Amino acid sequence: MGVDYYKILQVDRNAKDDDLKKSYRKLAMKWHPDKNPNNKTEAEAKFKQISEAYDVLSDPQKRAVYDQYGEEGLKGQVPPPDAGGPGGPTFFSTGNGPTTFRFSPRNADDIFAEFFGSSSPFGGFGGMGGGMRGGSRFGSFFGGDDIFGSFGEGAGGGMNYPAVRKAPPIEQTLPCSLEELYKGTTKKMKISREIADASGKTMPVEEILTINIKPGWKKGTKITFPEKGNEQPNVIPSDLVFIIDEKPHSVFTRDGNDLVVTQKISLAEALTGYTVHLTTLDGRSLTIPINAVIHPNYEEVVPREGMPVPKDPAKKGNLRIKFNIKFPTRLTAEQKAGTKKLLASS
Repeated sequence: MGVDYYKILQVDRNAKDDDLKKSYRKLAMKWHPDKNPNNKTEAEAKFKQISEAYDVLSDPQKRAVYDQYGEEGLKGQVPPPDAGGPGGPTFFSTGNGPTTFRFSPRNADDIFAEFFGSSSPFGGFGGMGGGMRGGSRFGSFFGGDDIFGSFGEGAGGGMNYPAVRKAPPIEQTLPCSLEELYKGTTKKMKISREIADASGKTMPVEEILTINIKPGWKKGTKITFPEKGNEQPNVIPSDLVFIIDEKPHSVFTRDGNDLVVTQKISLAEALTGYTVHLTTLDGRSLTIPINAVIHPNYEEVVPREGMPVPKDPAKKGNLRIKFNIKFPTRLTAEQKAGTKKLLASS
């Protein structure tokens, strides 16, 4: 795989965004060249490596390419788009032939500035030189070791520097049929957004997001794609959040993990027996004979024919069958007499 970004950043392969930020803060403070005047060359190399590792692992698209193809894939030797297989990164055509995902590392000082602000909370380094190639713009920030005393590993969980503002999340409703939520499905959403290069120039890109909807997911379930909003200077892009909605169904309604259906029947059927015929959400035919007298509040429960339980799709809720009994609007004298006779003898 070439360079191991996870090892450089001292995180495991399942590291979340907070883990990456915490590790970057600690290592960047330790290895900034101006903090290491006696071994500046080594520190500069490590500082750049740490910054590059954070740049890749904190970006879901770059991380996906890196996880699948390694550093070589990031830097240009990616197989053709359709060689990625399911779950691989998606590549797009620009109109001039296929594009290649080509990674160019961001300036290490720019990444540092996003974390610690472009002006020192202690004053005095905002107007310093132009980056590591000609003296760090953070020169006076690292003037004395005592500055770091309260921001080390034992500082109670965070650096007290001005944070870069994060844009508020963008929420989008994702309507799903009951069949889709029963069986699970994959939806692809095409998005357009602005991305910025190291110089701050933005360009529009299109991406296709794959949303894997698991069996049994409920209305209100959220799927978050971190930082998929527009990129702009000094602002962390918005998270894009899809919220599951449930389309109405012509037969079933949902109550938690249960499915509820209401059958219209006549009074004669309620009294003499009725057979329910249903097609399930996955296309099977159910036949449920009911031999009991069906009164207005009667409910037939069919175990394990409801919705899958999201945490364990092998388990299912129940199917509950309710009844809407149609009573006759009037009876003739003969019908009344006959009904009385029948009911009296029962």
